[in-house]
Amino acid sequence: MASEFDIARVRTRFPALNAEQVFLDNAGGSQVLDTVIESITSYLSTTNVQLGATYGISRAATATFTKGYEAAAEFINASPDEICLGISTTQLLHNLSTALKFQPGDELVLSKLNHEANTAAWVRIAGRLGLQVKWWSASDPRNPVCDLDELGQLLSEKTRLVACPHASNITGTITKVKEIAKLVHQYPRALLCVDGVALAPHRQVDVKELDVDIYAFSWYKVYGPHIAQLYVSSRIHDQIDSLGHFFKGTDTLDLKLNLASASYEATQSIPAVLEYLGPNPSATWDKIASHEEKLQAILLEYLRSEDQITICGEPSASKELRVPVISFTVQGIKSQKVIEEVERRTRFCFRHGHMYSHRLLNDIVGLEDVEDGVVRISMLHYNTEEEITLLAESLKEIISSLVCSKS
Repeated sequence: MASEFDIARVRTRFPALNAEQVFLDNAGGSQVLDTVIESITSYLSTTNVQLGATYGISRAATATFTKGYEAAAEFINASPDEICLGISTTQLLHNLSTALKFQPGDELVLSKLNHEANTAAWVRIAGRLGLQVKWWSASDPRNPVCDLDELGQLLSEKTRLVACPHASNITGTITKVKEIAKLVHQYPRALLCVDGVALAPHRQVDVKELDVDIYAFSWYKVYGPHIAQLYVSSRIHDQIDSLGHFFKGTDTLDLKLNLASASYEATQSIPAVLEYLGPNPSATWDKIASHEEKLQAILLEYLRSEDQITICGEPSASKELRVPVISFTVQGIKSQKVIEEVERRTRFCFRHGHMYSHRLLNDIVGLEDVEDGVVRISMLHYNTEEEITLLAESLKEIISSLVCSKS
């Protein structure tokens, strides 16, 4: 990426952006880097063999796969033996919940701001083992956050695990993970499990600096292949049983939790994402955050100006407080109807629904129709200010016409 944020150059790196559509459903999956696509094509064309053999092509394939794992670990400042790659964040967390050691009487504190991926696995294991689930709710239905005071009232010597999002995939609000980790770790057996899926496309992640025990995210939302990643700190590996065959080693997280190897072609393409971020990724992430702050400011300014619109989440555009995942409802109008009109009249692509954050919208926000849910618009750094300005103008016209026809 250039020394200055060059949006025109950035957009040349994503072939899908040549299409007529404007992609604003990026929280569901980003568009893919050109070099990731080329890497996967090349691998499948020339190196698609089983790993671990002694013949030349297998050695080459094994080397690229290993480099993929090393790059994946580097991306979050972890060691390769602390990560596991798999089909989805949901699957990886289910594997971990099955393998993690619990004791009778253990308590699990689960945030209702979670995507269900970071809830279902823990609810399931709690039911199987008779563990107690404590729900970490939020007091403000308009801008729900993972509040430390509310968490403090739930923690005890019996706390085994706390699960929360790094950013909500509905509200876009950034969670104070480092402060939460400090609070959780006052209890000797308590672990902090963070879902970083909604945060990782927008900010640099450093699991050591955050001091989390468990961290998961999906590469297919960070400009890469359809694969997910789980980090578990080496300091707690002795608390995890192996799910692998009896004759396999157990000295890495991957050997313990991966029931088979991760996708070869997807894994070996991960270094392309790090190459895109450049030799100084911190500076690149800063430029990304600043550009995305401009994008969300345009949309939020319009949404705040409409009395019939309720923003679900942080109303300000501050990059310190939120990422550009923006959800809202329109009084008296179904979210599905808004989407239908957007798709009929424009080339913008985004969606409505609960986005697997059913508990957040039902229990905290209090929507009457959770399946209809919210309208969610999720931007990435390859979107332009012109696109979002046109989006705001289009929404103004569409919502005005829907409100008028309703009355």
